[in-house]
Amino acid sequence: MFILVNLKTYPCDPVAVAEAVRDVDESTDVARVAVAPQATHLERVAETGAETWAQHVDPIDYGSNTGHTLAETVADAGAVGTLINHSERRLKLADVDGAVEAADRAGLETVVCANNPAQIGAAAALEPDAVAVEPPELIGTGTPVSQADPEIVEGAVAAAANVDSDVSVLCGAGISTGDDVVAAGELGSEGVLLASGVAKADDPTAALSDLVDPL
Repeated sequence: MFILVNLKTYPCDPVAVAEAVRDVDESTDVARVAVAPQATHLERVAETGAETWAQHVDPIDYGSNTGHTLAETVADAGAVGTLINHSERRLKLADVDGAVEAADRAGLETVVCANNPAQIGAAAALEPDAVAVEPPELIGTGTPVSQADPEIVEGAVAAAANVDSDVSVLCGAGISTGDDVVAAGELGSEGVLLASGVAKADDPTAALSDLVDPL
């Protein structure tokens, strides 16, 4: 089970969370745990030894692209993968395709986010490494999609398999406990995205251990 912690722009210590991610990842053989900090924190986080992901890359190459995020720069900072098209950083489909191509060019693993099974099918057709279904209305609520609407997860798994069986399916929105992670796996998900449950925790190591222990 892949557990990817998105730090968004929460006022947490990215290095402390990364160290917790590293320690929990090294302590278990039933989960792969990674962290996605803000772009300016990528290098510091990668230096902890935690598996480090970017929150976004743009569909660009080297050149005149002021204010954009270049995939190669993300990789140079130590990231091994990137989220694309998170519900808080939406892209047009053509730009999602371009961002996946940019990430591939830089050797970054990709997770393309989408709201529902139909969008998951369209995202899977772009040949990312994985897709993640996240109903935006559940993000940050503490109510997991696996509980609120399990059919969305099952539908996303089926939609991706119908397009490209090599594309893994993750789920997110409201994931905060180990039981949520187990439920996601039972619905066919190969991993979860979460944020506030770890980024806002007083003890990130304990929060991550609680996610992994039931596995």
